[in-house]
Amino acid sequence: MNPSFISIKKFNQKPYSKILGYPTATTRQLNSRIKELEKLGIKSISLTGPTTIGKLAILGKGYVGVVVLAKKNNKQVALKIRRIDSQRDEMKSEAMLLKLANSVDVGPKMFEVSKNFLVMEYLDGVKIGKWVDGLQGRGSVKKLKTVIKKILEDCYRLDQIDLDHGELSNISKHVIVGETKNAIIDFESSSTNRRSSNITAITQAIFIGSGIAKKIQKLYKNPTKDKIIASLKQYKKEKTLENFEDILKVLKL
Repeated sequence: MNPSFISIKKFNQKPYSKILGYPTATTRQLNSRIKELEKLGIKSISLTGPTTIGKLAILGKGYVGVVVLAKKNNKQVALKIRRIDSQRDEMKSEAMLLKLANSVDVGPKMFEVSKNFLVMEYLDGVKIGKWVDGLQGRGSVKKLKTVIKKILEDCYRLDQIDLDHGELSNISKHVIVGETKNAIIDFESSSTNRRSSNITAITQAIFIGSGIAKKIQKLYKNPTKDKIIASLKQYKKEKTLENFEDILKVLKL
């Protein structure tokens, strides 16, 4: 079913103002943001997605912003709206980090940015936790291994450019599995100023330390925790392709 879209001109009125100026905004702030959206070519927003603000459905919500499905020149995009109470005073820093991830073909494509908005590729899919819950029947193990391998390859590429995602230990919120593309999302906590540990964080989240790990163990037998940790230690010493491929072998991927 095609989502319905609401003109951005209505987003200075309740209940829509709760989305554009979350958690609360003045009329002046809302009108200023509508003008900012018009400059970006954003004409309308669709209230759809797995998260809610009040009774309004959205794609996601974090410490920095609210993410909604929007239309830019008739193309569907993901729009990140900076929260009024965010400790960040602009979106350009996050956009630069996402662009850096894009340089190694990781994450949703970054299209445009302004002070309060980040316009990105819209990925039609579900968060990985929900996707794993829905796996059943023939071919499910093969599908699972394909998705995990792709995520690990993305993390390896991020490690190679020293971009640490920062939130991959909480994998269920930061990986989307779609029909055409699987992607790591939400680079708001990313940094190039700390030691990157994407492979370590994601491997531990998937195979050792999260709710997803228990679900995956029911689908296919994992190697022992000691074997996984030994291969990760070797990789941490030297983030070489050889050591990364050794992790894949240990994980039977």
